[in-house]
Amino acid sequence: MSTNNGNSNKKVHRTVAVLKLPGPISLLITFVQAILKALTGNPTFPTPNPPLPALSGAANDLQVAETAALTRATGTIATRNEKRAALLTLLEVLRAYVQSVADASPENAISIIESAGLAIRKTTVHAPRVFSAKAGTVSGSVKLTAPVAGHRAAYLWQFSTDAGKTWIDVPPTLQSRATLSGLPAGTSVQFRYRSVVKGGAADWSPPISLLVH
Repeated sequence: MSTNNGNSNKKVHRTVAVLKLPGPISLLITFVQAILKALTGNPTFPTPNPPLPALSGAANDLQVAETAALTRATGTIATRNEKRAALLTLLEVLRAYVQSVADASPENAISIIESAGLAIRKTTVHAPRVFSAKAGTVSGSVKLTAPVAGHRAAYLWQFSTDAGKTWIDVPPTLQSRATLSGLPAGTSVQFRYRSVVKGGAADWSPPISLLVH
């Protein structure tokens, strides 16, 4: 059994929109056309950014530039590359727009992203660490974990067996965790900590309680 003074350090899954861009110009244009079709009249994306005409125009410009580049005329390849870069920039703006819509409704993120014609990548984001206490492997021992305060921080620890009336110091640590032993089994014990950095010591944390085994 463990306790903490906030949300547990759980993993939160975020669904991320990605652009799986094909290499050949012809396939890239086909890819853009599929996105345009998916977004046209799509009620989930009432005001696409960039506007669909701008994206369509950039794809048409690239198509024209690619046709010219096939002739190998002077300057045509450089122009084609510029048009491709411009289109990719717009696609990245669009990806960010789709992501913002998906983030606003995480429970529907997969269907939202797929409805825009984009691919999906799931990432795991670790929630911020909070102050927590859990039973150790030996009777009367407790493991404490606190948020990291920064580089070269020290951590002061205290516990109380009388509901916070008196506090007993524990040897400080240079890591944001400590193991206490010799605590009275079967007793509800309170714990608190504070970090010390170059600028000074923080306030004591709100206490957390744990029934020691």
